[in-house]
Amino acid sequence: MARGTGGGRSLMLNGHLDTVSLADYDGDPLDPQIRDGRMYGRGTFDMKGGIAAMMAAAARATAHGSLRGDVILACVADEEHGSAGTEEVLESFSADAAIVTEPSHLEVTLAHKGFAWFEVEIEGRAAHGSRPELGVDAIAKAGHFLVALEELGRRLAEGPAHPLLGTGTVHAAVIRGGEEPSTYPAHCRITLERRTVPGESADTVQTELTAVLDHLAATVPDFRYRLTHGLHREPFEADPDAPIVRTPTRHAEQALGRRPAVRAEPSWTDCALLDRAGIPCLLFGADGAGAHAATEYVDLASLDRLTDILTATIADFCS
Repeated sequence: MARGTGGGRSLMLNGHLDTVSLADYDGDPLDPQIRDGRMYGRGTFDMKGGIAAMMAAAARATAHGSLRGDVILACVADEEHGSAGTEEVLESFSADAAIVTEPSHLEVTLAHKGFAWFEVEIEGRAAHGSRPELGVDAIAKAGHFLVALEELGRRLAEGPAHPLLGTGTVHAAVIRGGEEPSTYPAHCRITLERRTVPGESADTVQTELTAVLDHLAATVPDFRYRLTHGLHREPFEADPDAPIVRTPTRHAEQALGRRPAVRAEPSWTDCALLDRAGIPCLLFGADGAGAHAATEYVDLASLDRLTDILTATIADFCS
């Protein structure tokens, strides 16, 4: 943290240090290679580039000690899973606003989806494969739920849409069931993910899934289930008129020579945690490609522009 002289607004710059797996990267994921104005390597785009830009911008903007407000750098862990890093930061720090420098192609990102994970256990009855009158096949019963889940996905796609994010989605992610070929399976477990948009929550999703499962229990013989709530994270939506949106948008327009595009991000970020903690924020980061992919790179010219925009934003917002 760089303390201000007092009386100014504080600003947090947030970025995650963790990356996804190195296993499927094409080449050496930890050997940064610069070619044709790009830096290649795991995490360059998501999001070591954004962290480098926010660190450089903070150093420049606070070099003379003339800012009235505090500048906080939050380099956090675990965003690629449960975001324990930002949760811990928020136990000790707050700010008047925040910028998360996740990659956004130098576009102002005002919303992103949330998610809710659930486990559905379909209960059958174990029996020898030669005694069908005694057994209930949990895997076969689970098939009814998978068909209903696909239909739920179609209904969501045809329903009301958020202006930036579209509609929520649902998919079956993991399925486990059965012990051996000669036994009727007593259990089949399905882990599913429901991506949510503003206005939806884990509670509304649980109600939605319960309605689907209760209908099956009422119409499919011997259909029994248990629904278990897993990890969930809220969707995020910024106020487009908030100072933390207007200030970087104005400096981006000056740096780019045009008004930056406004967009939404389909994946989840720590913006939602900051927003829930009462810290207005937005997502704004570098250009590039290959997040979670076999080849990943950050565009170096965009990284320079991002650093300039963040520097001007800090100086303006915290003055």
